[in-house]
Amino acid sequence: MLAPRRRGIATVNAEIRDGIVPAAHALTPARDPGGPEASGANYRLVALIVASALFMEFVDATVLATALPTMARDFGVRPAEMSIALTSYLLALAVFIPASGLLADRFGSRTVFRAAIALFMAGSFACGQAPSLSLMVAARFLQGMGGAMMIPVGRLVLLRSVAKQDMVNAMSWLLVPALIGPVIGPPLGGFIVTYLDWRWIFYLNLPVGVLGLWLVSRYIANFREDVPATIDWAGFVLSGVSLGCLLFGFEMASRAGQGTLAGSLLAVGAVAGVFYVRHARGREGAILNLALLQDRTFRLSVIAGSVTRITQGAQPFLLPLMMQVGFGFSAARSGMITVATAIGSLAMKAAAPRVLRALGFRRTLVWNGVIGTAGYAICGLFGPGWPVWAMFGVLVLSGFFMSLQFTAYNTIAYDGIAPQQMSSATAFYATFQQLMLSLGICLAAAALHVAMLLHGHARPLLDDFAAAFWTVTAISLCATIWNRRFAPDAGAEISGHSE
Repeated sequence: MLAPRRRGIATVNAEIRDGIVPAAHALTPARDPGGPEASGANYRLVALIVASALFMEFVDATVLATALPTMARDFGVRPAEMSIALTSYLLALAVFIPASGLLADRFGSRTVFRAAIALFMAGSFACGQAPSLSLMVAARFLQGMGGAMMIPVGRLVLLRSVAKQDMVNAMSWLLVPALIGPVIGPPLGGFIVTYLDWRWIFYLNLPVGVLGLWLVSRYIANFREDVPATIDWAGFVLSGVSLGCLLFGFEMASRAGQGTLAGSLLAVGAVAGVFYVRHARGREGAILNLALLQDRTFRLSVIAGSVTRITQGAQPFLLPLMMQVGFGFSAARSGMITVATAIGSLAMKAAAPRVLRALGFRRTLVWNGVIGTAGYAICGLFGPGWPVWAMFGVLVLSGFFMSLQFTAYNTIAYDGIAPQQMSSATAFYATFQQLMLSLGICLAAAALHVAMLLHGHARPLLDDFAAAFWTVTAISLCATIWNRRFAPDAGAEISGHSE
C-alpha cells in the first residue's frame, strides 16, 4: 500500500493541481503540529466546505478549455490567441500560492479563505462581463489570485480542524470534487457553449461562492499564528515580476508583430530572476526556498516533473481547439470526447500503489513517462475520420499513464524533505507546477503559430495541430534524462519496493 511516512495533504494538493485523483485509502497524512488532539463535531462539514471551493475552481478550469474557440469568435481573435486566458490564471496561481499560507498565519485562515472566495467570485463575474480579450485576461488574473489562496488555506484549515485519526475520513470528503470536477467539466462546458452562452460558465460560480462565504463564516474557525513569520515582500515582488514577465514574454513571442514586447518582457524577467536568486540565497524565510534543491530527489522531481508538465499544460488547450476548429465538431461533442483523460486518471488511482510497489519509483518514472508522453503524441494523428471510440480509448490510456507519472513525481518529491521544511517545499513545488503548466500552454500556442506560418495557413489546420502536439511531447520526452538519474532505491520506504 502506498502510505508514505511524510506524504500528507501537501502531496494531495499537488496531485489535484495536476488533475490527479489519488486513492484516499492509500494516504496516511501527518497532522500539522498545531492541529487538534480531537476533531470537532463538524469536521466532515469543514472538509466539505473546503471541497466546495476546490470544486468551484476545478470545474471552472475544465469547463473553460472547451469554450475557448467560441470565446475567440466573440472576441474577434484567432483561437490560438485565447491561450493567454488560461495562462493568466495559472500565472496568478504561481505568483500568489507561496504567500497564501503566510497571509493565513498573519490575518487568520477564515479571513483569508473568505477573501479568496470573494476574489474568485469577483473575477468570475468580471469574466462573464468581459467585452474583450484584454479585459478577460485581467479578470482571469483576479480569479487566479482567489484560486491561489483557496486551496492552500483550505489545507491549513483542514489540518488545524481535524485530528490525525480522522484525517483519512476528512480527506475522502475533500477528494469528492477532485473525482467529480474533471469528469463533468468538459461535457458541461460543451453543453453551455452549444445550447446557452459561454458567459454562464463564470456565472455558475456565483451561487456556489455565496453559499461558501456563508458556510465559512459560520463553521470555519479563524486560526492564526501567535507570532506569524515575516513575509518576504522583496522576494515576493522579485519572484512575481520574474515569473510574470517570463511567462507573458513567452506568450507574446507566439504572436505576430509582438517580438519587441516579448524580448523586453523576457529581459526584464531574466534580470528580476537573477536579483531574486541573489536575494534568496542563504536567506531564512525566502518566499521560494532555493536551498530545497540541495535535496537530490526533490531537485530531480522538480526538474523532470516540470519538463513533463509541458505536455500536461498544452493538452487541455490543444485538444478542444483541434476538435472544434480542425475537425468541425460542436463544443458538446468535443467535451464528451475530452472527458476521457479524466476517466483515465480515475482508473489510475487504485493501480498506482501496486505499480510503484512492484516496479519502484525510478523504473516507473522512466518507462511510464515514455508511454504516457507517446500516448499524447498520438493525438497529433487524430483526424475527423477517426472513430470516436478510438480517440476516446487513446485519451483514456494517456490520462491513465500520465496520471500515474504525476502521482509518482508528487509523492517522491517530499521523500527527503524534513517535516519543518514541508510547508516551504509545498509552496516551491506548487509554484513551479503552475509555472510549467502555463509554459506548456505558451509553447503549444507558439508551436501552432509557427506551424501555421510555415504551412502558409491563415487558420490552424490538422497538420498545424499535429506539429504542435509533437513539439510539446518531444520536449516532455526529455524528462527521461532526469528520470534515469533517480537512485534505483529512491522512495523504497514509500513504495515498499525492493530490488
